[in-house]
Amino acid sequence: MSQGSASCALADLIWRNMATNQHTLLRQWHMLRLIPRHPRAITVREICSYLEREEFAVSIRTVQRDLNELSEVFPLLPDYSEKPHRWSWQPDAPNFDLPGLAVPEALTFKLVEQHLRHHLPPAALDALHPHFLTAEKALSNATGKQHSKAWLDKVRTVSQVQPLLPPAMDETCQRTVYDALMQDCQLTLKYRKRDGSVSLYEAVHPLAVVQRGQLLYLVCTFGEYEDVRTLALHRIVEADKRYEPARRQPGFSIDRFIESGQMGVRTGDPITLKAVFTGGAGEHLFETPISKTQALATLEDGSLQLTATVQHTRELVWWLLGFGANVTVLAPADLRREMKETTRHMAALYG
Repeated sequence: MSQGSASCALADLIWRNMATNQHTLLRQWHMLRLIPRHPRAITVREICSYLEREEFAVSIRTVQRDLNELSEVFPLLPDYSEKPHRWSWQPDAPNFDLPGLAVPEALTFKLVEQHLRHHLPPAALDALHPHFLTAEKALSNATGKQHSKAWLDKVRTVSQVQPLLPPAMDETCQRTVYDALMQDCQLTLKYRKRDGSVSLYEAVHPLAVVQRGQLLYLVCTFGEYEDVRTLALHRIVEADKRYEPARRQPGFSIDRFIESGQMGVRTGDPITLKAVFTGGAGEHLFETPISKTQALATLEDGSLQLTATVQHTRELVWWLLGFGANVTVLAPADLRREMKETTRHMAALYG
């Protein structure tokens, strides 16, 4: 049934009930809003309990009769396979709500779908999916003069690095991992390494999920080990949720984990970086500091000298190399030596 058909059905139901019993109409409206979408379901007794809290004095027989009548008009799905009987909306039923979705609301759902889908648990995405469909239809039906609709063509997020296409990901594996993370359950994973070999991790304790560019990483611990590791979600080829509770890491904080440089592939302890930027290459650091301890000094020739305490990560090295000849690392000596060796090898390749 299309959304338009559902709306017509609702209008027909309203017309028939208004002539007879407004109280019945209001009760049935509450019932329709209470019924969840398949695979979730609700029993007749649960509906009765809710209606009683809303001061609708009805019997189980009355609710059952209402449900049978409503199922002739709306795409409801009864489940008589077990007792008590359960009711739900069909999986592909259109989003059912009044009033209709306005363009600003549709815009909000569209932006959520575009930018937050990897930050939401699967159950939340399932619940929002009909709203996403309704939002898409509301925006497609809006006139070209709608300023909110035009907003989608006026905003973009641009990566600071060369944009890459996201890797192919097994959605079933991702859903299993997210479910286990949300429910604090252990996982058994088959993981494909860079060399193509597959390893079996029988007991994985999920701690967090981090999105880094186009990649998603599972932060976790293995078995009885305490050290925190990361796994790229797109390399998980098989995932099974275990029903043993996951072991929590005392004092673990995802924010501290990221700040420690782990997601940038840390190669050592924090360092005091000293570097000189020329040709205006470092001017953006006045507005976007590299760390809270950053200090910038303008030298006589107009170049900028940076001093900052940062984590020594591969990303730091890649960031510095990206400035080419417009940066000179002065300290620490190990990083200066690494930059020197890298540029020497690059020069030899282009020799």
